[in-house]
Amino acid sequence: MPTSAPAIEPLLAALVASVRARLAEHNIVDPRLVGIHSGGVWLAQHLSQALGLTEPIGELDISFYRDDFTRVGMHPTVRPSRIPWDVEARHLVLVDDVLYTGRTIRAALNEIFDYGRPASVTLAVLVSRNGRELPIEAGACGAHLTLPPNQQLKLRGPAPLHLELVERTSRGAGG
Repeated sequence: MPTSAPAIEPLLAALVASVRARLAEHNIVDPRLVGIHSGGVWLAQHLSQALGLTEPIGELDISFYRDDFTRVGMHPTVRPSRIPWDVEARHLVLVDDVLYTGRTIRAALNEIFDYGRPASVTLAVLVSRNGRELPIEAGACGAHLTLPPNQQLKLRGPAPLHLELVERTSRGAGG
């Protein structure tokens, strides 16, 4: 159990290496990155630059797709989703900061499929932690951490990116 948030640079390097390896393993040469607001978008921008991709990234705000929307309500900064290319038959890398319960990823997949049917979707996360409620696993990951239920990691940014370990006050929205 970490007593402080891990340093971000080694996690970013591990995430880039993990995504590269996953793309090479599956012979994917022209992936499209889709980040989940807000941390996933920041990470997708970092990955795009590190991987030398030229296509713009897609951005998802999954607020209206969450299965706990009525419980957690609308966040004050709901942003429009933007996918600037056709999803149909594309290999996507869905990027988020922390994989926790899996509910954020489920919502993101629902939204992606509203845009079309991709050839594949690889989940890339900076940190995968304990607490999964849905059978969702990252295909590329910077680190796996075990945290007590009352702690969560928050990615802060966009510049500079850094992780913060915070105490949870209730069982609210979780990714």
